[in-house]
Amino acid sequence: MENKRTVGFEIRTLSNLIRRKVCSSDGAEPVTGMHGWVIGYLYEHEGENVFQKDLEEKFSVRRSTMTAILQLMEKHGLVKREPSKQDGRLKKLILTQKAKDIHTGFTKTIADVEKQLTSGITDEEMETFFSTLEKMKNNIESIDETENNI
Repeated sequence: MENKRTVGFEIRTLSNLIRRKVCSSDGAEPVTGMHGWVIGYLYEHEGENVFQKDLEEKFSVRRSTMTAILQLMEKHGLVKREPSKQDGRLKKLILTQKAKDIHTGFTKTIADVEKQLTSGITDEEMETFFSTLEKMKNNIESIDETENNI
């Protein structure tokens, strides 16, 4: 039987290794990886109107998935929702101080992991890697669009 490597399996394996490394960091507040990414995004866009739909698009997740993520984050005191001044039906997402403190610790951990992850890889190799990833994402998105138009 042929032992053929597949892109999906390798990406999943790398993702698991990164998640384990980030989550095993000493002193880090125990939050899920996705919570960390959401906190980071909201932190970077503090002062802007960020809504659930923005996170759905940014992280390429379904509405139901993001709803569950945000509900759990609210329950753990990481985010709160405030009605938008422009449209009361929309709820602006706001980080709590607890989430901001977590972000500070995560920022250092993620930078350390990123440095370790890219060690020994040239700028040219990184550019090729990102270009290839972008093509793969576009391939998947075009499949989704084709299936939705059938």
